[in-house]
Amino acid sequence: MSYLQTGVQIVLMFFVLVTLHEWGHFYFAKRAGILVREFAIGFGPKLFSFKKGETRYTLRLLPIGGFVRMAGEDPEVVGVTPGQTVAVHLRDGKVTHVFLDKLDMRSDVLQGELAKIDLERELKLSLKLDGETEEFPVDREAVIVARGKETQIAPWDRQFGSKTVGKRAMAIFAGPMMNFLLAFVLFFVFMFLNGVPTSVKLGGVEPGSPAEQAGLATGDIILQVNGQTIGTDREKLTSLIKQSADQPMTWIVSRGGEQVQKQVTPKVKGEAPVVGISLTWQTRSVQLGEAVTGAWDNMAMATKQILLGFKMLVFGQFTMDDLGGPVRIVEVSNQYAQAGAGPMVFWTALLSLYLGIFNLLPIPALDGSRLVFLGLEAVRGKPVDPNRESLVHFIGFAMMMLLMIAVTYNDILRLFKIKG
Repeated sequence: MSYLQTGVQIVLMFFVLVTLHEWGHFYFAKRAGILVREFAIGFGPKLFSFKKGETRYTLRLLPIGGFVRMAGEDPEVVGVTPGQTVAVHLRDGKVTHVFLDKLDMRSDVLQGELAKIDLERELKLSLKLDGETEEFPVDREAVIVARGKETQIAPWDRQFGSKTVGKRAMAIFAGPMMNFLLAFVLFFVFMFLNGVPTSVKLGGVEPGSPAEQAGLATGDIILQVNGQTIGTDREKLTSLIKQSADQPMTWIVSRGGEQVQKQVTPKVKGEAPVVGISLTWQTRSVQLGEAVTGAWDNMAMATKQILLGFKMLVFGQFTMDDLGGPVRIVEVSNQYAQAGAGPMVFWTALLSLYLGIFNLLPIPALDGSRLVFLGLEAVRGKPVDPNRESLVHFIGFAMMMLLMIAVTYNDILRLFKIKG
C-alpha cells in the first residue's frame, strides 16, 4: 500500500471519528430545539467555512477534535445596549436586521438611538425617532450585523439553558454514544472480514529458529502439543512453550490435510523460551448471530482493557513513554493500515470506543465533566454559576493542551531515537 493511500485512510478515519461524535451533539441539540451556531471539525483558525440554515460548518487548522457551539452554552453577548445608535430593517412590521456599524451606508432602514432592547424573552426593541420613542417586535430569527458578520439572535427557548436537564444531558451524552455505536458496527464488520477462528495456524516461521529446524512451516495448523489439544487457544500454546525451555515438545500439525508430528525444542531468548513463530488463526465464514456476539465480546474486552489503562494512569502505574499523543496514534494507525482492511477496521473500532469512554471521564472540558455539572443541577434544583463552570472547563482545556504538547514532544523524541 502506498504512503498516499495509507495517509488518506488515516485522515478519513480521524475525520469519521470526530465528525460522528460531533454530529451526535448536533443532532440531539437540534432535536431539543437548541440553536446550533457552529459545527466545527478541528480547533484554531478556520480553513474552510460555509453556512447552511442556522449553522455555520467549519474545518479548522488543528485536527485534534471538534466542537458544536450551542446558543446559551456561553453567555449570550449581543453587543447591543440602550443609548447606542443603530439601524434596523423591518419586514412585515418586525425587525429582521439590527445594524451596528456603517449606518449611513445602509438602505431601507430606520436609524435612531436605542432606548430599550430585549432579544431573549420579550423580543422587542424601542428606537428614538425624531424625538419620539417607537417600539418594534423582533423576529425570532433576526440577525445582528457588525463588521460584516451576521449573528443570529437566540430567544431564550432556543438556548441550551432553557431546556430540561434530561434534554441537555442527552445532547451532551450523544457524542460518546455515537462513538459507541460506531465501535459496535465496526467490530461487527470486522467479524465478517476476519471470520470465526477454528484453530491456531502458523503465520510465519523465523529462519534458523527452533521451529524451522524442527520442520514446521508457515500455514501449519496446530492440533496438539504435548498431548494437549490447542483448538483456538493461543494462550495455552504460549504457556506450554514457556514451560518447556530446552525440553523437546511433541507437536502434531495438519499440513495439506495430513497430520504430521514434529519435535520442537524451545530455546531461551532474552528472558523467555521461544520457538520462533508468529501465530494467526484458521477461520471460517461467520454467521449473523456469531457476528453480533463476537462484536459484543470484542467491545466488552476492549472496554475492560481501556478502563484498566485509565486505572493505571490514575494510580501512577506508568511512565512518560507509556503515554502516546497524536504522533504515536498516527504511527500505530499506519501499521494497522499497512496490515490490511480487517486490522484497520478493528483499530478504528478501538479508537472510536476509546474516544467515547475518554470523553465520559469527569475531566473539566470533557463531556463527562459537563454531565457532572448537569447532575449537580438536578440534585440542587438550580444550575451552577455559568461563569464558574466556564472557568473550570477553560482550566481543564488548558491543562489538556499542555499534556497534549508534552506527549507529542515525547513522541517526536522517541521517533528520533528509533531512527537513530
